[in-house]
Order: sequence, then C-alpha cells, then structure tokens
Amino acid sequence: MTAVAEELLDLLDIEQLEVDLFRGIGSGGETTTRIFGGHVIAQALMAAYRTVPDRLCHSLHAYFIRPGDPSIPVIYQVDRARDGGSFTTRRVVAIQHGKQIFNLSASFHVAEEGWEYQHPMPDADTPENWPDRPALRAANVEKIPEKYREDFLRERPIEIREIEPRDLIEPDRADDRNQLWFRMEAARGQGPQMQHCLLAYASDMNLLGSSLRPHGLTWFQGKVMTASLDHAMWFHAPIEFSDWHLYDLDAPWTGGGRGFNRGLIYSQTGQLVASVTQEGLMRPLKKRG
Repeated sequence: MTAVAEELLDLLDIEQLEVDLFRGIGSGGETTTRIFGGHVIAQALMAAYRTVPDRLCHSLHAYFIRPGDPSIPVIYQVDRARDGGSFTTRRVVAIQHGKQIFNLSASFHVAEEGWEYQHPMPDADTPENWPDRPALRAANVEKIPEKYREDFLRERPIEIREIEPRDLIEPDRADDRNQLWFRMEAARGQGPQMQHCLLAYASDMNLLGSSLRPHGLTWFQGKVMTASLDHAMWFHAPIEFSDWHLYDLDAPWTGGGRGFNRGLIYSQTGQLVASVTQEGLMRPLKKRG
C-alpha cells in the first residue's frame, strides 16, 4: 500500500468525540489550499455510517456552504433523523471555526429483492490504452505556473486515466460528454461502508470539469473561478473500488455562472454501481486593471 493510499484510509477513519459527534482530519487528500469536496463528502458519510451499523447507504444529498480550511480538523455532528423498519435517515453537519462548511443528508436501506434493469455501459477503450495521471501531468508541468507545480505533481491515492485527455492550458472546445477510468488498489479487502466512502471521495473528481469543456476552459488558465455547490449520489450495486471503474460524465446545461454535471459509474464488467449529479460555480474571472 502506498503512503498516500494509507493516508486516505486514515483520513476516513474519523475519531468519535461523543455520541453522534466526530472529528476528521482536514489536511491531506487532493489539495493543500482548501479541503477537496470529495474529502468532506466521504468523511461526512463515514460519520453517518458510524451511527448506522446494519444497512448500507443508497443515496446522499449535500451542500457545500463555505470553503474548508485544511489547517484544522473538521467536526461532524450527526442528527439521527429517523430509524425505520426499512429505511434509516441521517443528517450530518460539518463545522469549522464555529460555522457550517457543509451539510449532508443520507438514506440507508435494508437489502431487498426487486426487479432489476440498467442502461448498458457505453463503449470505452480500456484503461491500459490511456496514460495515467502522474505521467500526463509530468508531461505538462512546464505549462503550469511555478507556484502550483508542487501541488500539481503531488502523488495522489486515486489512480485516474482520462479517455482522450485535453490540453490543460489551451484546450479546444469539446463535447461536454467525457469519460475516465479510476480505481484505488488499496481499497481491496475494505468493507462495503469504506468502499462507499472511497467512491464518494473519488466521485468529485473531474465532474465539474464537464461543464467547462464546451467553453474551451480548464482550471489552469486563470479565466474561471470554480467551486462545487452541491453533490448528490446514489449507490446501486456492491462496489469493489480496487478494480477499474468507468466514470461516464456529461454537463447538459451551463448558465448564470453555474454548470450542471452528471456522472454514471460502471464496474469494468458493465454493472452500473452509482450515479452522481453536481452543480458547480463557473464564474468568469475579470482581469484587474
């Protein structure tokens, strides 16, 4: 297991302070300047799971309220909204500096039998045909402003291989639909709750970027301010995130300084395991005179 993979697993092993009150590490993960959205989603889901021992999450809905400060821990307060015969509901509030930075509602369901149907997995070249993220970034590091290069090249726990990756600085306008493969080999042997939290963490990757594609934008150009505004996720099938999964993404609408993004996550065998939606800020940055 790599050090960064072990760090992510430790990050999700949140500390219990009191009944329904937990503390999570704020530093680590994808960024150093602010807490990565998937980081707080995954920790909040884990906090909810610590109060639901006997059933799995089937959906979560969350709002990002303030930027997270990676220099201090995050406090997660769980509200046991309902414990029903088939469904359990939890609300989790994430707090830093005495203020809410994020809140999440999650629903948990007992295992039941029912009719089954799904859209087929789209055709996609296998992950072996595409460069991994470290190789892609190393080849483009000279295009990135020097102050961002260390963070840009930092090792990360989730392995990503984008299908037909775009130029980071001068991309052509492109169709909003895009795809990537991702996995975390260190997820092997983890329980279903941790598998959910790891996939929730990874689900925030590249998602908002779908709405930038039709406009020929990336984060590295200095033309757009981006931030996740909300996040929703539905879990459909058992997950083994040590195996490759296809993330099929699109963004059917942008406007008013926001973009709406969607994603379907398939196992490599073609099973639809999760669905994701997110609205993100994409505000034009004006040059200072």
